[in-house]
Amino acid sequence: MVRLSRAQQQEANRARVLAAAREEFAEHGFRETKIDRVADRADLTRGAVYSNFPGKRALYFAVLAEAAEREPPGGDTESVRDATRALGAFARAWVARLPLTGTDERVGVELMAEVTADPRVSRVFAQATAVQAILLGRALESLDPQPQAGRRCVRVAESVLTTLHGAGQLAAAAPGFVDPFAVIRSCERLAGVDLDDGWPLPHITHVPDARPVDEPWAAPTALDVLRGERFPVEDGIVAVLGLHRLEALEEALRAVAEGVPVTIVPVTSEPAELLPLVRLVLAELRSCLSSSFPAGSWARPSIVLDPGLALAVGVTDPNDDTESALRLHGGRVVARSEGRGAAHAVGALVPPTGARNEGNGARTAR
Repeated sequence: MVRLSRAQQQEANRARVLAAAREEFAEHGFRETKIDRVADRADLTRGAVYSNFPGKRALYFAVLAEAAEREPPGGDTESVRDATRALGAFARAWVARLPLTGTDERVGVELMAEVTADPRVSRVFAQATAVQAILLGRALESLDPQPQAGRRCVRVAESVLTTLHGAGQLAAAAPGFVDPFAVIRSCERLAGVDLDDGWPLPHITHVPDARPVDEPWAAPTALDVLRGERFPVEDGIVAVLGLHRLEALEEALRAVAEGVPVTIVPVTSEPAELLPLVRLVLAELRSCLSSSFPAGSWARPSIVLDPGLALAVGVTDPNDDTESALRLHGGRVVARSEGRGAAHAVGALVPPTGARNEGNGARTAR
């Protein structure tokens, strides 16, 4: 019999805990689930459960995230070329997961109750949902047959998500009330609504320039949770964002020219509980986007939930308000910025000598 290493044994125990917890949550619901019963189902000690998860809520978020990440990608979406059809497909993928009749899979029906029970968790959920809106809005913009400079679809995306989350709340609280077809049609109609949404937002003009540097960079390999693939972090922007600053993702995306890689590293002082919630939100977004938009319209940026990459950037003591970013070019770090607006600052800077033109209005390192 092959003897497992300590790391392999820990991973095996974690998998057993997650499997047992999913059964327990499905059978008893979140509130009535007991850690002792989870441990018994997993044939482990109570201490072994707590060595992997700090509490029941962290375990719940991790169970839901694992399930969402296992969902297969959507079908052929390459023929989707207009926003109405894309939003209809996005809404169909979303409502397909809801407990519409009261007899559906209900492991996740208590999620929002746990999110709203703690203002700390609610604030993180708000920022993760803002990421959903930003990436959905960017996907909608890519389908615009007559794109206009500065025109933004993030407010439309926010309205779509508000509709879908509202439907989810009612589906859980009043099974049988929500008409999924009405929800889908409502989301489709939002494609044509003008919400006077534009970029840049007013604060962007007040962001200080990034500072040019010339530092070595040993390109690490990281897992992109949006694509589920590993990749070398060797070019473009790397922005470390605390969980209260995830919306700064948009500042980085809109600052760089097309084709420049953007890597976002969410961090927090409480990763064991809060990062699984972010994983869950991103996995649900990936599932719905892959079912509704052509891959090339939304598969940017890369999002990495790895504190090792944050450490490589130089963030040694992350918290929920962290914002630190650097610009990579030619295998070296050519710019850095810290504080609010850092992601935009390094994105707006054009790498020196020999770099291609990276967009109008960008600043050049000197």
